[in-house]
Amino acid sequence: MLQIGPDKIAHVIIRAREYGSGIDAWQHSGQRRQHGTRSELHDFIAALNEDEQASLVAVMWIGRDSFEADELAEAIETARAERTIPTEDYLMGEPHLADLLEAGMDALGLSPEDAEDALHKPV
Repeated sequence: MLQIGPDKIAHVIIRAREYGSGIDAWQHSGQRRQHGTRSELHDFIAALNEDEQASLVAVMWIGRDSFEADELAEAIETARAERTIPTEDYLMGEPHLADLLEAGMDALGLSPEDAEDALHKPV
């Protein structure tokens, strides 16, 4: 069972896209903004509990076809057992993190678009 909400995965996807694309790099303060986005993403992942982090890694692995969707429990256990560096460092070292998380959510029957849209709705 996935132990992280789709909204948290969507948040990581959005921030990973912003950081990966250098969304504000064209602005004079862009490098500082990109560093801020990187720091925010790093801190967000670091603040997740161990179950959420393991689930996030498992979703990425499913997205890159290291595991099938029906092997979610095995992927989560493997993420826990094989963790050798902080999860935030591991995930942020993946250049296609956003794409892999989206593919993993799709494989699990979750809609990354719906989760991302829900994050952008005004309160």
